[in-house]
Amino acid sequence: MKHLWAPWRMEYIENEIDKPGKKCIFCEFPKANDDEKYLIPFRSEKCFVILNKFPYNNGHVMVVPYLHSGNYLELPADVLLDLQQTIQKTIRVIKNIMNPHGFNVGMNIGRTAGAGIDEHLHFHIVPRWDGDTNFMPIISETKVVSESLQKTFKKFQNEFRRLYSE
Repeated sequence: MKHLWAPWRMEYIENEIDKPGKKCIFCEFPKANDDEKYLIPFRSEKCFVILNKFPYNNGHVMVVPYLHSGNYLELPADVLLDLQQTIQKTIRVIKNIMNPHGFNVGMNIGRTAGAGIDEHLHFHIVPRWDGDTNFMPIISETKVVSESLQKTFKKFQNEFRRLYSE
């Protein structure tokens, strides 16, 4: 039997996000103004793009409003518009640098619906390729991600700057 080691997953498994008193990463990371450390390749007026540290596929990102809310129905119109425009920009960036065959774009609202961080809404954008699912997740509950987050971050950052620098 062969073993595929993915020790970085333990950080996700042992995640303390839900513990009482834990600060919201989607509020704290952008405030830190260290976009490379926190994998934030793009900021708009009302939201930001952040690479998922535990991606389902290469290029898995999230678009997150700065406004801390877990209630989609309470998001102001200007935040909703900026979110959608940033999702569109992000899809364009991913298409340019990764050439996927399709995308999963969505938001899990509430813990029951699968939201890992349910107190702060965020959209997931996951690029997909024909045949990108294989036996690994089924047999060994392992997903192979073939590029480092730092390398992916640099590609995203450069393409956002190329397309959307003011």
